[in-house]
Amino acid sequence: MTVLHFVAGDAIFRIEDNTDENTIVERKTPHPFLSLAVDPFHPDRMYAGTFNNGLWISDDSGKTWNKAGGGITSDRIPSVAVSKTESFNGYGVVWVGTEPSMLFRSEDGGKTWTDFPKLGELPSHDTWSFPPRPHTHHVRYIQPDIHAENRIFVGIELGGVMKSEDKGHHWEDRKENSQFDCHTMTMHPDVAGRVYEAAGGGYAETKDGGATWETINTGLDPYTYLVNIAVDRGNPEIMIAAAAKGAHSAYRSSTAHTVIVRREANKPWEVINTGLPSPDGSSVFSLVSHPEKAGVFYAVNNIGCYRSDDSGKTWSELSLPWPESVKDKRIHAMTVQA
Repeated sequence: MTVLHFVAGDAIFRIEDNTDENTIVERKTPHPFLSLAVDPFHPDRMYAGTFNNGLWISDDSGKTWNKAGGGITSDRIPSVAVSKTESFNGYGVVWVGTEPSMLFRSEDGGKTWTDFPKLGELPSHDTWSFPPRPHTHHVRYIQPDIHAENRIFVGIELGGVMKSEDKGHHWEDRKENSQFDCHTMTMHPDVAGRVYEAAGGGYAETKDGGATWETINTGLDPYTYLVNIAVDRGNPEIMIAAAAKGAHSAYRSSTAHTVIVRREANKPWEVINTGLPSPDGSSVFSLVSHPEKAGVFYAVNNIGCYRSDDSGKTWSELSLPWPESVKDKRIHAMTVQA
């Protein structure tokens, strides 16, 4: 059985993809959630960030929620991540990113927090700005390096990818040929040093732990606005991304026009259609790859939940009673557990 969780509006949804039956359960949340992460060392524990109401913690896979401990100095939390390599007393190290852009770390399951002010001292800091609210900016995504315990990447919207080699105490500024408008990142468990970035200006990657970057947009036009990205568990050269022509057509179902794009090895990006809904009215997908099965991806948006078993080439919709409450919503975050 594969379990997916995603958040939309003021609810969290649990999908169980079984061999003979699929189920979906909706549970209300204390506030609308923007971000969601599961502790790999403690699978029932989840962390969720909100726009104005801080960080929340569940110890029963999202059934009930409690406010996290004090120490995070902003209540706007667009990003949260749990380390896959570092744990204390049975709980993974938790990282939280805020608006304005600050980073916090907890080693005790969210009871107390440490901040890392040198992130805000980078030379490019004064140029960071989020276009819809140009007076501010935020940590849109956090990627702890799954191969190097001391290394962490954060994506600033809008500012770029910043890297620390000492768990956040000191930082390196955005590198040339990465993307400024970072939305999400991911890594592959079999390939050290490689980070995949989906951004408002397209796709970028590093193969040397963030020392150098390359933007690769061949074949993307006009869908150069990438929001989410996932990589095939069985092949680090196969990736899919959720794409639109711009922000206006990405998020709201009333104006949405989005697609899934796919890239294999050094080939150009291509738009994938088979088994997926029409781009019109289809808000941008959240994407995950199966953590154990090669070639298996999941994609969720306002229309439904889709699975690919052939490395993203074709898709099929899971047979589920799709909730009415999701049909006009954006999916903000998704997790997967096998």
